[in-house]
Amino acid sequence: MKEITAIIRRDKLPETKRTLDELGYSSLTIQSVEGRGKQKGAMCAEMDSEMPDSFCTVVKLKPTPSSYALEHRLPKVALYVPKRMITIVVPDDVVTKLVKTIIKVNQTGKAGDGKVFVSPIDGAVRVRTGERDGEAIL
Repeated sequence: MKEITAIIRRDKLPETKRTLDELGYSSLTIQSVEGRGKQKGAMCAEMDSEMPDSFCTVVKLKPTPSSYALEHRLPKVALYVPKRMITIVVPDDVVTKLVKTIIKVNQTGKAGDGKVFVSPIDGAVRVRTGERDGEAIL
């Protein structure tokens, strides 16, 4: 078993959920998260990929400042971009297919498309029935 964790743009969540559901993997966990990568908190990268590149220079957005930076009066407020984090546990034999699918759905070619992580899972137990491992995740 493997855990796939994908951090994606907010506007890509519905399409990602629909695609995973069509593949038969509708059991997942979704969290609202904030973070920053190479774009260093630039909000324009998070906006709808259909917007023209010049849109960023016209619209002034208010990014989310780090609460630590605000509380500690740092000279420059660290900025974080809102994202969605999807976590799904699947059998080993479908990991490659699902990772490729997640990338295909979320790839815009612009900074801020996200990351996908794959981690091993040692075991799982369904609380209601006591089923273990493969039976517990399906």
